[in-house]
Amino acid sequence: MAQQLKDFSVTRKWPAQHPERIQLYSLPTPNGVKVSIALEEMQLPYEAHLVSFETNDQLTPEFVGTFPNNKIPAIIDPQGPGGQPLALFESGAILIYLAEKTGSPLLPADPVARYETLQWLMFQMGGVGPMFGQVGFFHKYGGKDFEDKRPRDRYVNESKRLLGVLEARMKGRQWIMGDQFTIADIAIWPWVRNMAAESGYNAGELVGWSNFPELQRVLAAFVARPAVAKGLNVPPRG
Repeated sequence: MAQQLKDFSVTRKWPAQHPERIQLYSLPTPNGVKVSIALEEMQLPYEAHLVSFETNDQLTPEFVGTFPNNKIPAIIDPQGPGGQPLALFESGAILIYLAEKTGSPLLPADPVARYETLQWLMFQMGGVGPMFGQVGFFHKYGGKDFEDKRPRDRYVNESKRLLGVLEARMKGRQWIMGDQFTIADIAIWPWVRNMAAESGYNAGELVGWSNFPELQRVLAAFVARPAVAKGLNVPPRG
């Protein structure tokens, strides 16, 4: 028997009010907003469900039963391949899936541009996200009280290097791939924003944010996009 939306355990905790829409399970973190921004940019109908870390929603049997890595963001597309529901976690995989589903120029059709876009998407997933996240931990959260600052400095130095790679890339470019806004931008710029923002890690001084004028320019253009401005606050935090 074909699987239905109600067959996924996550829907027992977060029932779908609009079962025909893509179901988004997320929180407005640098990872979480990637998918909400992509959904807004692609103008796909979706229903957002807040997964609260304060109450460990991501560890509940209902969530883990559908998304075993207990991380956000995650989606269920009720109209997945072959018309069957598809549950997906991992933000990079979701971005690729949504772009391919819609034929969106957010993932270029040209093979060279496509693989370069995926290259920069992996750059965020394997470098920017993990390294920036460690800076956040050691600068703002649980690790900030460690007397030994060597762990913090290790991640600060690697984050500076990654910011430098991006700074060089953006000289003379509007977006990561040039004139075309892509899923690479959707993945990267929320993390860059979070590094320097007071509402995020507030680590601008620590990583020398003033030394990256190209990143400041592109970040301002990124947050000015209407779909980005909306997606950055989805789902609302209660």
